[in-house]
Amino acid sequence: MDDEERERGEGQATAATEPAATDPAAIEPAAIDPRVVEEAMRIAEALVFASSGPVSEGFIADRLPRGVDIRAIMESLKAVYAPRGVNLVQVDGHWAFRTAADLSFAIRTDETEVRKLSRAALEVLAIIAYHQPVTRAEIEEIRGVQTSKGTLDVLMEAGWVRFRGRRRSPGRPVTLGTTRDFLDHFGLEELRDLPGMEELKAAGLLSGRIPPNFQVPLPSAEDGLDEDEDPITQLDLEELGLLTPGGEAEE
Repeated sequence: MDDEERERGEGQATAATEPAATDPAAIEPAAIDPRVVEEAMRIAEALVFASSGPVSEGFIADRLPRGVDIRAIMESLKAVYAPRGVNLVQVDGHWAFRTAADLSFAIRTDETEVRKLSRAALEVLAIIAYHQPVTRAEIEEIRGVQTSKGTLDVLMEAGWVRFRGRRRSPGRPVTLGTTRDFLDHFGLEELRDLPGMEELKAAGLLSGRIPPNFQVPLPSAEDGLDEDEDPITQLDLEELGLLTPGGEAEE
């Protein structure tokens, strides 16, 4: 064996004995103790169970052991509850326990008064859901008829519609959007889970005479206001009748 072959062989032997962790891409984080993961799941489960409404991931993460992956914990819990009578569901980045959809028939609602929305309210709700942020004038333009204040009041009392902001246009009209309660009630994780055109066709909610260029709008799933919206101030709330001049919320 000549000197060149000997050096090549020594180099290969040295590379084989060096730890693989010298490559930054090969470095893996230290495994978290399974007992810590189990405890984190128990804490997350208790926090969601004890809450009267959906709980944000940030709220849960602040109370879990350091180094735990909050998303992995919640997805694991979701899988655990998937076959049960109560499911863990995600609603707009928040988590809540809900009765399994296939068991809704077993929940007694005899004593609960069911409020049915009028056709006008359903139309307005659908327009707001798909076109948000949208103004009242834009809703009326889409529907082709005037929208009564009572229709919007019903949707707001149900907790499904809210004032978002003010449009940066003449008159600064108020924009409307849906709420997290809307997503929760209709079993949606985010706005992009709203049914598309093919799903609406399959459900018989679109007629067969659809214009060739018709498209179902896709609302943005991002939080916050759009570029052409300003936040609603306390003065705006007083003008809208949501606050008294003293600053107290109207019931």
